[in-house]
Amino acid sequence: MKFGFDIDDTLINLREHAFTIYNKKLGKNVPLEVFKKLKRVEIHEPFGLTDQQGSKMWKDSLEEIYYTDCPPFPDAIETLQELNRQGHEIYYITARPKEHGVRTKEWLKQRGFPIKDEHFYYGMEDHEKAKIIRELKLDYFVDDKPAILNTLSEDTVKVLMKDQSYNRHVKDIPRIIHWKELIEILTKEN
Repeated sequence: MKFGFDIDDTLINLREHAFTIYNKKLGKNVPLEVFKKLKRVEIHEPFGLTDQQGSKMWKDSLEEIYYTDCPPFPDAIETLQELNRQGHEIYYITARPKEHGVRTKEWLKQRGFPIKDEHFYYGMEDHEKAKIIRELKLDYFVDDKPAILNTLSEDTVKVLMKDQSYNRHVKDIPRIIHWKELIEILTKEN
């Protein structure tokens, strides 16, 4: 089968990592419990930043956010390695900007994610992801953003949502809370 995965906040815990960086950079101590209750993707509000200030903070911090010690979600690497061992094709489809694509791929490889260069797509807008997913004729696609998954809900690809505080209002898309659940879902369905 062909599996597609978003990266940020799907395979790696990017926003929580960024939240920790914001605390350091801003000299704050906003508790992680506040982060875990956020209802939107953006993380700047608990720090008292406007949307404009938050956007600037994110852009100014990208190098540190993307390429330091951002942790993968527990069992994400092992789950994808298992799918790879079973002979499935694994694709990565991320909206990360083009200038970060090659480094992101290398960063993920260094952490043990099974990556074939020709199966790594980056630099597109969120709305362009669906086109790539359709062209690849994926069997499954996992993402954290409901808007992406909703655009695919009428397609033949089976969509799964990586659970996040900002997507819990969506009830009609199956979700993954822990990465080991993916293998369980596949065992039940196939």
